[in-house]
Amino acid sequence: MEKKATRAAYGEALVELAAKNDKVVVLDADLAHATMTITFKKAYPGRFYDIGIAECNMTAISAGLSTMGLVPFCSTFALFGTGRNFEIIRNAIAYPGLNVKLAMTHSGITVGEDGASHQSIEDIALMRAVPGMTIIAPADANETRKAVLAAAEMDGPVYIRLSRAPAPVLEGDDDKPFTIGKANVMREGTDAVVFATGFMLHAALAASDELAKKGKSVAVVNIHTIKPLDEETVLSYAEKCKNIITVEEHSVIGGLGDAVASAIIGKGDFKFTKIGVNDIFGQSGSVAELLDEYGLSDEKVLARIEAAL
Repeated sequence: MEKKATRAAYGEALVELAAKNDKVVVLDADLAHATMTITFKKAYPGRFYDIGIAECNMTAISAGLSTMGLVPFCSTFALFGTGRNFEIIRNAIAYPGLNVKLAMTHSGITVGEDGASHQSIEDIALMRAVPGMTIIAPADANETRKAVLAAAEMDGPVYIRLSRAPAPVLEGDDDKPFTIGKANVMREGTDAVVFATGFMLHAALAASDELAKKGKSVAVVNIHTIKPLDEETVLSYAEKCKNIITVEEHSVIGGLGDAVASAIIGKGDFKFTKIGVNDIFGQSGSVAELLDEYGLSDEKVLARIEAAL
């Protein structure tokens, strides 16, 4: 199966978008070769701004550019882009409701050897707390392209969460519809439902396929938009399956699991399991080692889901 990092697809999508929309500009904080905005820089150097290692300045500049009718895409690593930048995002972009797209790469623990100082496991929680912020975590290259194009079409602040590590490009995924705020059902099932987002969708799909061989029927729903959450689909599958599992490459505090829990609380009698990074920091290691260490490898996600059944 072809693999491609969502950050690479992001750079390509920006070039495609810019050819259609001359209002699109891109800002980066001295990390263009890592965030893959270098692809855009080569194609449209006059619409690219490298602000240097000054993330807060970059974000404030993007706010100003948006007031001129431009559509700025602002990129750096997720940890710096949401953590260091939080007050700027809140007060300069979200509070006035400006049309800035925050597309941050190197999210989660799959940053790898850079270790805990660069592994953003709190970014979804931070952005969920910001009023009016839309949050998208695409699972593969095709979905990344759709997310970038859709984000540019909507008015208002958007946070797009992207990964460093290559992810499988899902077969037939290019034909699936993509609507901000609308989940995509990937597998039908009745014994349990797995709500997954971003990089972890692949582990959820693999687990569902393996469990089907054992006679277990596990639905998988791709929550590419964490905010606004598709509460209608979430509640529908919760009521049908009664056994709910969330899987995310993020802290179990404040991320997808808590978003799903908030949507269903008081609306039925459900069994609930959150799979993610527990209340601990990451560490240095290969992607495979880290996924295994934090219980997010295909094998360990399968084991957790099977145990929940």
